[in-house]
Amino acid sequence: MKHPLALSALTVLELTPPEMVSCAAETGYDLVGLRLIPATPEERRYPTIGRTRMVLETRKRLDETGMKVWDVEILRLKPETSVTADYEAFLETGAFLGASQVLVAGNDGDRSRLADNFAALAELAQSYGLTPNMEFMPWTEVKDLADAADLLHQAGHPNSGLLIDSIHFDRSASSAEDIAALPPEWFRYLQLCDAVAERPETTEELLYQARVGRLLPGQGGLNILAPLRYLPEELPICIEAPVVTNVPVPPRERAAAALEAARTTLSNLDGVPRPSRAPVPAASQNKED
Repeated sequence: MKHPLALSALTVLELTPPEMVSCAAETGYDLVGLRLIPATPEERRYPTIGRTRMVLETRKRLDETGMKVWDVEILRLKPETSVTADYEAFLETGAFLGASQVLVAGNDGDRSRLADNFAALAELAQSYGLTPNMEFMPWTEVKDLADAADLLHQAGHPNSGLLIDSIHFDRSASSAEDIAALPPEWFRYLQLCDAVAERPETTEELLYQARVGRLLPGQGGLNILAPLRYLPEELPICIEAPVVTNVPVPPRERAAAALEAARTTLSNLDGVPRPSRAPVPAASQNKED
């Protein structure tokens, strides 16, 4: 079994996108994920939309190293979002860098509008060779696996993905068995990490753990392999493991350690029978099928 492994931006967020490409190549990753739009106001914002000098340098390093971009992030669908006006330049940049997947968060409590915007994004992204993937997070308006599945059903666009992140999967109390009833084509990749087993009691602690307080795969108390037993055997995996340490560790050392931890953990899947997937009922198929 061979899961292509990608270095997620959050693991080495202090690096610029060109530096992330070099880091991924130097430490042995198959792929890299790039954050073109910050996830929070506190993050440093780089000139990464359009053919800027930094974007051109990123493209140059991709060409020099042979590294491939898997996903670009992060798009937030909000009440005020205008998909084309707000995000077409992002999509064009992602396509220029060779990405195939886009990470999306749902931050709109109006479910009908959120589904419409996700469908519009899927349609626009398709013209750039990209697929938007809705990542559920307990503090957003798309809180768990079932919630994300409902949204994709409602959006009804074939160019749609559903993204599982190990920590959000656990913190939302989602069930691995429920994956088997969902269309397998929804799952384009997975984000892998570990964390302490005890679930946070406050949103503040939940956010802290998710953004800076994770653990390397296999070093925490989560059952991070459970979802993978219901997913395609060659599914790309992005290692998203920002770890706080008492002594600062250089980003390349962290990236290398994360890759080694992931490989060791994933080796436990070798030879393990995978449960049969339940047939997907007709109502679960995309509207355009």
